[in-house]
Amino acid sequence: MGNVVLVTGVARHLGARFAAEIAARPEVDRVVGVDVLPPEDLPAGVHFAPVDLRRPAVARVMAEHEVDTVVHLNVSATGSGGRAGVKETNVIGTMQLLGACQKAPGLRRLVVKSTTAVYGSAPRDPAVFVERMQPKDLPAGGFAKDATEVEGYVRGFARRRPDVAVSVLRFANVVGPAGDTPLCAYFALPLLPTVLGRDPRLQFVHEDDAVEVLRLAALPARPGTTNAGTFNVAGDGVLLLSQCARRLGRPTVPLLRPALTAVAGLVRQTRLADISPEQIQLLTHGRVVDTTQLRETFGYTPRYTTPEAFADFAAAQTAGLLPPERLTAVTDRLADLLGAGHSGPHPRNRTDAEEPMPR
Repeated sequence: MGNVVLVTGVARHLGARFAAEIAARPEVDRVVGVDVLPPEDLPAGVHFAPVDLRRPAVARVMAEHEVDTVVHLNVSATGSGGRAGVKETNVIGTMQLLGACQKAPGLRRLVVKSTTAVYGSAPRDPAVFVERMQPKDLPAGGFAKDATEVEGYVRGFARRRPDVAVSVLRFANVVGPAGDTPLCAYFALPLLPTVLGRDPRLQFVHEDDAVEVLRLAALPARPGTTNAGTFNVAGDGVLLLSQCARRLGRPTVPLLRPALTAVAGLVRQTRLADISPEQIQLLTHGRVVDTTQLRETFGYTPRYTTPEAFADFAAAQTAGLLPPERLTAVTDRLADLLGAGHSGPHPRNRTDAEEPMPR
């Protein structure tokens, strides 16, 4: 008998893509997708069960279908019900799911989608985070705090069920032609508000690579490995925020931090994008992670580098206000003017922001 895989968050773009991919694998007998509402286009071969993870009904679904693999993708920065509703789905939903997993004797594998946001973004962060590192300050709120709590509950489950191979995948910002994350919404703005004097390093992972890593984690591992543990997932290399803006053809508007916070509030009110406090931290200090453990354990290197993943995302966006070559000249001139009246380090002279990602 092949694997029976339960996928949470199947109504979201990444969840639907992964469910379709895993359903096509010969070693998988059945895929059960659960969410509050069905996806707009239910992938072929996927059985949908309407389940609110905040309720205990997921245990019944797992028992009915004799699920042996759970892929938990319903941990997200966005959702219905405002911030309180999102947190409840992320944290309470995960607790209910883990309770159901605890009672499932046939469960053999659990894969949980997390985020590199658990490392935070702070001025004294290391140049590169590895999985064993702890953030300087624990996230105070938002999606990063949700993910930190989720990981804590998952570690507790792993101790109680050592017979289950548990994989926690910390994804960098996922991008692609159909990018639907808060950071993708930020990059879709006609003008990009930034923090004056800062040009943070960013990492991305293409949605194709995200789906492939999820597949590798969900299916039986290579001989001699279990794929259990915590893994950073990101494309090789880094991009500066200014480079992202140039590739999109969008001008940046450098603002003092308090002004950017005020602008973020206005943008949220218009529902153009949700620029959260944790995202402002990222746009201030950036974040880079090491992916050695992913390559060594899974034997997989993401096909898209960070610049290539962002280029594929940028190609699907509407044209910016200026051609990239003209924008380069304009932003360089603005940076020179701002730098002349700013006593801090000039963003273009920050060598630490231009270090290549170590491999």
